Amino acid sequence: MSFPEWLNPQFAYIGCSAVVAVLILIEGEMLKRNNGKLPKSLFFRVSSLLDTAWFFISVAMLYVIELTPLAVAVPAAYGIYTVFGWVYGTRLLKRTGIPDSTEDLVVPSKYIAYSQSFALVFFALCLLVLSSPWLALPA
Repeated sequence: MSFPEWLNPQFAYIGCSAVVAVLILIEGEMLKRNNGKLPKSLFFRVSSLLDTAWFFISVAMLYVIELTPLAVAVPAAYGIYTVFGWVYGTRLLKRTGIPDSTEDLVVPSKYIAYSQSFALVFFALCLLVLSSPWLALPA
């Protein structure tokens, strides 16, 4: 069975990255509905774990698969988002105080907005990279 030329490791990684962007949007909505408190749903836990793991997967993809120059923007953007998110989240938590337990943790609305804004732009970037072969964009 032969696969189409466009169905390659880069396409799979970028497609999964688009799914991660959607998960970040959903997580943000779940946090908003819960007033910033961490939801006690299995979906939220698994999704958050996948978001965190995606940072390490993205870094690995820079070295493991051959990415076009445009596609390199996807793991680079995710890496920058994650590192700056850790810094930004830490700074926001220092202002309000770090709680003793995860039940007391309230994710600041500014951080939720940061994550969801990134997710929208990241999703658009993934769609651009996925469609680039058909848009006659330079690889």
